Amino acid sequence: MRRGALLALCLAGAGCSTHLGQPQTPGPAPLYTEYDVTYDVAYTPPDWPQRLLADVYRPRGAGPWPSVLLLHGGAWKRGDRDQVEHTAQRLALRGFLVVNATYRFVPHYIWPAQFRDVQQALRWMRSPEGAAHGIDPARIAAMGYSAGGHLAALLGATADDPQWGAPELAVKAVVAGGTPADLTAFCGGSLTPAFIGKPCSTDLQSYRDASPIHHISAGDPPVFVYHAGLDSLVPIENAEAYRAALERAGITNEYFVIHGNGHISAHFFDGEAIEAALAFLDRYLR
Repeated sequence: MRRGALLALCLAGAGCSTHLGQPQTPGPAPLYTEYDVTYDVAYTPPDWPQRLLADVYRPRGAGPWPSVLLLHGGAWKRGDRDQVEHTAQRLALRGFLVVNATYRFVPHYIWPAQFRDVQQALRWMRSPEGAAHGIDPARIAAMGYSAGGHLAALLGATADDPQWGAPELAVKAVVAGGTPADLTAFCGGSLTPAFIGKPCSTDLQSYRDASPIHHISAGDPPVFVYHAGLDSLVPIENAEAYRAALERAGITNEYFVIHGNGHISAHFFDGEAIEAALAFLDRYLR
């Protein structure tokens, strides 16, 4: 089928996708559970610049559980845990403990505040308090969409970087959707300069430091990349460059394209992508 005809079919609502890198051998059988939710759990210490909260979705039964740090989007300047509640529910039903966390926003807080927040969320997950919720510190993944996908991808790529990470901040897998993986590609816009706090022309290095693609190295965890084929906010070329960098470094990855959707609509019609991501997490966290 020609590309134009395929695109027309997708836009007509038939629904189609591309999934590259999918393993040929079956993974672990899915686990389905009921779960309970504890809302508004503070994951920051008293001296943190802002008190930050998370909702903890815990499967019923004996733990510890493979766990997912879930991060919402919103251009680093807005958004809330409710935005990814449906994803948290699907993860919990699948037998994953979920820490659905928020982080500080621009313009009051700029890079690297948001990244330091999600690193703190990881530290909390590996603390005695996290263990009391049933989190398995050896089986934690990071997952997010848009700005949340950017932060999840950074967590996956920086644990071995002495400047930006630490071994105790490593994750076992990453799920990154709609991810601006190379912020140097967005110098001309308004969102990324607001996030970094200055234009590219005065501090290109900060844009590189904040870009997951510039931290990728051998030994990074497996990554599931998903993206909308018609994304105009974060063009799909960013996802393709991200996957190419993962391939060059020898990082196990899967690449899922949601055809016929843009950046926002893909978040609401991501069922097939999330199902594939769940299978990916089954494989690397079980």
